[in-house]
Amino acid sequence: MLDFRLLGPVEAHGDGTAVDLGPPKRRTVLAVLLLADGALVTTDRLTEALWHERPPTHARTAVQGHISKLRRALHPTGRAAIVTAGDGYLLRTPADRVDVRRFRAGVLEARRIHRGAAPAAVPVLRSALRLWRGPALAGLCPTPLIASLAAELEDARLIAVEELGQALTAGHLAEEAVGLLRGPAGRHPLRESLVAPLLDALLATDRQAAAIELYHETVRRLAEELGVGPGPAMTRAYARILAAPDHAHPTAAAPARPGTPAGGRGAPPLLLPRGPAGFTGRTSELAALDATLTAAPDAPVCLVTGPAGVGKSALVAHWAQHAAPAFPDGVLYARLGGFAGTVPAADPAFVLRDFLVALGTRPDDVPQNPVAAESHYRTLLRHRRTLVILDDALDHDQVRRLLPGAAGCATVVTSRNRMESLVAGDCARPLLVDRLGPQDGAALLSAVLGAERVAAEPDAAAHLVRLCDGLPLALRLTGARLATRPQRPLREAADELHDEQQRLALLAAGDVDLASVLRAGVAHLPPAAADLLGLLAHHLGPDIDLGGAAALAAAPPADTRAVLDRLVAANLLEERPGGRYALHDLVRLYARTLRPAPGPERILPLLDHYLRSALAASAAAVPGSQPCCALPADVRPAVVVPDFTDRAGAMAWYARERVTLVAAVAAAAGAGHHDRAWRLAALLWPLVVQQPEAQWDGPLGRALASAAELADADAESRVRTLLGWVLTQQARHEEAARHLEPAPDLARRAGDLEGEAIAIVNLAQLHDRLGRPATAGRGYERAHLLARDAGSPQTQMLTTYYLARHHLDNARPARALALARDGLGLAPADQVPARRAMLTDLCGQALLALDRQVEASEHFTRAARLAEQDGFTADAAAYDARAAETGVPGRT
Repeated sequence: MLDFRLLGPVEAHGDGTAVDLGPPKRRTVLAVLLLADGALVTTDRLTEALWHERPPTHARTAVQGHISKLRRALHPTGRAAIVTAGDGYLLRTPADRVDVRRFRAGVLEARRIHRGAAPAAVPVLRSALRLWRGPALAGLCPTPLIASLAAELEDARLIAVEELGQALTAGHLAEEAVGLLRGPAGRHPLRESLVAPLLDALLATDRQAAAIELYHETVRRLAEELGVGPGPAMTRAYARILAAPDHAHPTAAAPARPGTPAGGRGAPPLLLPRGPAGFTGRTSELAALDATLTAAPDAPVCLVTGPAGVGKSALVAHWAQHAAPAFPDGVLYARLGGFAGTVPAADPAFVLRDFLVALGTRPDDVPQNPVAAESHYRTLLRHRRTLVILDDALDHDQVRRLLPGAAGCATVVTSRNRMESLVAGDCARPLLVDRLGPQDGAALLSAVLGAERVAAEPDAAAHLVRLCDGLPLALRLTGARLATRPQRPLREAADELHDEQQRLALLAAGDVDLASVLRAGVAHLPPAAADLLGLLAHHLGPDIDLGGAAALAAAPPADTRAVLDRLVAANLLEERPGGRYALHDLVRLYARTLRPAPGPERILPLLDHYLRSALAASAAAVPGSQPCCALPADVRPAVVVPDFTDRAGAMAWYARERVTLVAAVAAAAGAGHHDRAWRLAALLWPLVVQQPEAQWDGPLGRALASAAELADADAESRVRTLLGWVLTQQARHEEAARHLEPAPDLARRAGDLEGEAIAIVNLAQLHDRLGRPATAGRGYERAHLLARDAGSPQTQMLTTYYLARHHLDNARPARALALARDGLGLAPADQVPARRAMLTDLCGQALLALDRQVEASEHFTRAARLAEQDGFTADAAAYDARAAETGVPGRT
């Protein structure tokens, strides 16, 4: 079994023996693959890691060479596999065999114990830090990408050192903490998160004078080098030093504060929200809230936003319990009820009055004029360090009058709305709270049900987390139902929730139910947004782009985009990379209640949008190819059709839309739009050809039924030809024959010579598979003649290729070479590079069979460049590999 080490010089060890990883470039490739944690790493990223902005001409070939040699070095020594996937690679190895992953897991475990500060975290953090053997990624290529990756790892190490220092001090091991922190703090004197725990450690070892001196030295550096003052972490640590017995300091004296009521200032207000029981996870969000305090020198504001039921209020309430000591002048809290649903939202004027009274103003002295009340509120908060929490806000108008606007005060706002105006106008730092992941979701269930019950059914618990969309509210409601039924297996609860018809009804307990929570959010939407939300809930696929949404809404794209943005801002719709939008399952289930599913006529604009988009994609995916079908005469005008600039973009669109396109075929057939159904399936052909092993029986079968319903010989021929080819690739020969044998006659009846030629070629390939070369050869000859009669150069090139391929496979390389060269002359040299690449490669194979290696190598290299030109990267790699196998030195 291999162990990989990145926290120092990059190494691999198997059975105690170091593996020879080769030169720095090869070790760089390995490191980038390992740091991807099993995810795909593109060739472009590896090129950037090796050469940055000036890669050599044959960078791609060089990367492939490093991959090949790494495979040979790693494969015999343990379970580590480099897999080629698309235009990149991924490395599969157990997580516990990579020191970076073990380090990160250890740090996360320490935080789980108690956010990294409890004494019990000490041995875990010590063990994690012992994995470091020197500067991370040492000895690799000195490119900016590697430097950035190394800097990220170094930052993670420093954070672990900081947390260990805090844990040591909390565990009465402050002397060790001083020794641990002093060196890193000296090397990073402006890193306040290092200096602050060192101040605490010095205080705990009775070295207050040294702590004060370090504090003032750091403050001086921050002012001179960065132009900023100390942040909350250092300020809190300094306050603890000054508060230590017999060590008061004159700079600690607070200035007189205006607005103090008669009779003295009194105790600071402490209007803390009740902390949630069983709170779990959210480590990064808690850290982000802490960071908000240092985000700006004056009056930082954090906007905590997220969908309904995600636990925004619980997160802030839990954080506030720990953050309160950092605000010696108190905490002000108000629940604004923006999305309460059953009662009106709170009036800011009444909340402001409550705050003024809490700050010591006598009720009779509260100004009646709203502007005067705001001014008095902000005057009271000047020179104070107060935390203001505004929970469940509806919009910016409800919040802005309650913002303290005073240096030293901090505000946390929670809302389902993203409040871009608060971000723009008041420099609020947005913190998006997402759904819980599988581990944190299971931990929340454990908090409600007990760890043993959840641990006994881990798969069922994971299924419950998925069915609840990772929403803490839904998980708590599910947990409540199970907690009152202690004998009931989690699996049964999961089976119940799996039924979409009753899932929302089951997510309820007493007077709390998820449907009502979602209803309150939708109630604030304008009618157009609520209507589109209902339409999106009935969409055919898992997500949608702007064009699809505009077609679904039957509205102009600009208007549709505005409505989509409104839904995203309300956290009812998720915006994904690439301009995609998606509803999470529970929102989708609720939104389906807003309007009935679109009828047959209502889905036509959407079907036509996908027809036009697929036609454009197929043209870009195989440049120079003929359209496989014409659009129906009554097709709707284009709303937004994607602009495909190359094959890669078209194939990426096919991959994104595959589920939707397959569902569209079924929806079109089900609604009686058979002319759309078969065309949508036929237009999938570039993806079908790339993935013949996938399950295409369903959509192509429905398309065939629609073609038969229309009694359209042309449609039936095209679908049978494609379906028969797929079945041939899957070695389902009898089924393939049932479709391919009638396909040529159907094309002939439709008057389609090109379609007949392609159908015969596919049938001939089946005969080849069945060991009937003579029958196959006659078919290829017949297809070749038909393509010539049809007068289509592209189809002629295709049939010529298969005929030449047949001769080569049957030991006639000279005839194959002659045919392939004829095929290359059928179209201008600047057209159809993909088909020219196939024929050029076939020339190379024929030349190789004729023992003409140098010419063969030249043809393979030329074929690779042609394939790259059209974006056929996998084919290009195969041609390059053939060139390398000839043993002839590479040529340009």
